[in-house]
Amino acid sequence: MNTQLIDRFDRIHTNLRISVTDKCNLRCIYCMPEDMAFMENEGIMSFDEIVYLTRVFVELGVNKIRITGGEPLVRPGVPNLIRQLRGIEGIKDISLTTNGIGLAKQAKALYDAGLRRINVSLDTLNEEKFEQMTRRKMLAKTLEGLKEAQRCGFNPIKVNAVAMRGFTDDEIIDLAQFARENAYQLRFIEFMPLDADDIWGRNMFVPGKALIGKINETYPLAPVYTNGDGNHEPAARYRYLDGGGEIGVIASVSEPFCDQCNRIRLTADGKFRACLFSLTETDLLTPLRAGLPKKNLANLIIDAVKQKEAGHKINSTDFVKPSRNMSMIGG
Repeated sequence: MNTQLIDRFDRIHTNLRISVTDKCNLRCIYCMPEDMAFMENEGIMSFDEIVYLTRVFVELGVNKIRITGGEPLVRPGVPNLIRQLRGIEGIKDISLTTNGIGLAKQAKALYDAGLRRINVSLDTLNEEKFEQMTRRKMLAKTLEGLKEAQRCGFNPIKVNAVAMRGFTDDEIIDLAQFARENAYQLRFIEFMPLDADDIWGRNMFVPGKALIGKINETYPLAPVYTNGDGNHEPAARYRYLDGGGEIGVIASVSEPFCDQCNRIRLTADGKFRACLFSLTETDLLTPLRAGLPKKNLANLIIDAVKQKEAGHKINSTDFVKPSRNMSMIGG
């Protein structure tokens, strides 16, 4: 299949996010409710099914994979999945997003499997606020996981922080300093309306420019890459003028980058989504299990990409929140 995944707006899609589970050992308030009803195990893609579908996507031009959840490391055997995916010709990059809780035990196995890039979610360095945001008392485990990942040689290690007014906006400088001191790349992510408890509001998200402006007052910055430069990165990146590394901000709400988006998603239960905020999704797992030929599966994907929306409409009056929250779609 010599084709590309091109939508109606001439965007070419080469970046696939694959969720391996909707389960998680945290209950972050911007991601899932405390009493979450998880999918049945038989409805989740097996690793063999993930590898098969990934091969279909790669034949359609995908060359970059990110493994997500839920929390991917609560599913046994992820290092083996990484090893299998690395064996697929055409994949240029594989990364993984985690809350870090399982990294202390699994970082070496992941590294030995060939994984080199990792993103760790860490919204606060304060134990009390961490417990308030995640509804679990596990900050020490995340910090331990970060140290072990660094010891194993992961590079870069990106720290993802969701900025929420009234929760973490007073730790902007603390998080920046923490990342600088430990050679992590901090990525602030604007709070998006995908929370299960419907707490999102414009009074709660902190615009990316405000975040960068605040950091610039203490640690002067210079831009490295800003949205619109054409290389599809979701984060606007800045370097510290004193040589202290980089920082980035993903301003999905205040400065949408939909017009250059090249990302598509596969949920843990095998549903294909052309956009994080899509109101429709295409079931790939059911036809795969029914024996649908690879060419027909590819056509399902091609047709779904052609229907991709122009943008997420968060800033429009006709915005409709997807029925599935972040943990069910894949972070």
